[in-house]
Amino acid sequence: MTKRSPFKYFMTSPEIIRLAVMLYVRFPLSLRNVEDRLHERGIDVSHEAVRFWWNRFGPMFVAEIRWKRSEGMRSVSRWQ
Repeated sequence: MTKRSPFKYFMTSPEIIRLAVMLYVRFPLSLRNVEDRLHERGIDVSHEAVRFWWNRFGPMFVAEIRWKRSEGMRSVSRWQ
């Protein structure tokens, strides 16, 4: 059974969605500031789209980051 892509029905590419959400999360920017930053890069999205993406994909990205962090922690050598 293959895993269905969560970005399947969105016209915007997954890279742009991930960039917008990460800009909003990582830096202390408002939704309108994220919209402006993306517009400077030639990407036209509204602040409402960024809000929707954050609500929809934010928890998925957080889980992915936590999983990658725990993977790195597991590879650290244990006390001997």
